[in-house]
Amino acid sequence: MKILVSGTAGGAGWPEPGCRCASCAGLPSGHRRPFELVVDGVARFPFDDPPGGYRACAGGLGLAGPDGSRLLCLPQGRPVPADGPGRYDVVLIDLLDRPERLGELRRAGLADDRTLVVAVGLDHRIRSEEELARRLRLWGAQAVPDGTVLETGRTLHGTAIGTWPGDGSTRPGGPATAPWRALLLGGSRSGKSAEAELRLAAEPYVTYVATGPSGAGDGEWAARVWAHRERRPAHWATVETADLVSAIGQATTPLLIDGLGTWLTAVFDEHGAWEGDRAPVRERCDELVAAWRQTPVRLVAVSDEVGMGVVPATSSGRAFRDALGRLNERLAAESEYVALVVAGRLLEL
Repeated sequence: MKILVSGTAGGAGWPEPGCRCASCAGLPSGHRRPFELVVDGVARFPFDDPPGGYRACAGGLGLAGPDGSRLLCLPQGRPVPADGPGRYDVVLIDLLDRPERLGELRRAGLADDRTLVVAVGLDHRIRSEEELARRLRLWGAQAVPDGTVLETGRTLHGTAIGTWPGDGSTRPGGPATAPWRALLLGGSRSGKSAEAELRLAAEPYVTYVATGPSGAGDGEWAARVWAHRERRPAHWATVETADLVSAIGQATTPLLIDGLGTWLTAVFDEHGAWEGDRAPVRERCDELVAAWRQTPVRLVAVSDEVGMGVVPATSSGRAFRDALGRLNERLAAESEYVALVVAGRLLEL
């Protein structure tokens, strides 16, 4: 099956004609043309009435070829199909629209490590090609230029490959190795939680570890908790606990811990350490660092950067700031990836 991807953008192209946004303004006219797909020169997407030897599936979004190869196209706004022929060899998907759909495909066994995942429907919903490439590396997907021919049946290290226009070279698909431990620091409303969720969006199984209170009796905090829940993929599991050592040690899926600041607050509360003995807090931090070092699963954690503001007016406030700062420093030393999130932008450390 030879898949010609003539255009890789959304319906208006990228840049969108007449648009003056920062994303469009930085690209030459016609950089990416509207999405268009033809298989073997005879079957054009959507696959409503494919020629003989081909079989449409997934409501015209999927196609099975004469050689047994299987292709799925998932445009913006379309749910993951409930029916299908099994694992797809190639998935072309709008990942700027709910990237967790890729996680749902993987969870359902419709895509796996051998599936070539290509992002299409690209447009000014993302600020640049560089940011697109960064996200796709996290999600185990890739973008290709307009005019790329993807060919199933040819493999490199178990992954379908494509022929890139211009140089005619072939390049493998599949995810890069993600950092085992990632720590994201930032101030209030910096975008650190959204970035953490984005990093794991395409995973088939994720456990979200919420360390903060539920918000009962506090309407403003409850609204924050609700916003976080609404933003998370529906297929993620959620655990509410301050026992992070057990959560990490017993984990069988990637963990997103949000966040370390509320965890430390709970530890201070539990041990009466605001005005009392703080040795138990130090012991709990030691235990957490040890668990972080030996984690059996991929970890992404969110923490507050507390070293850039004013000096707290109270002794207890200064003790908390110092304890969280030291914890951040120790976890950063044990992490493969650390970044500061400011105004939704990443500063890798």
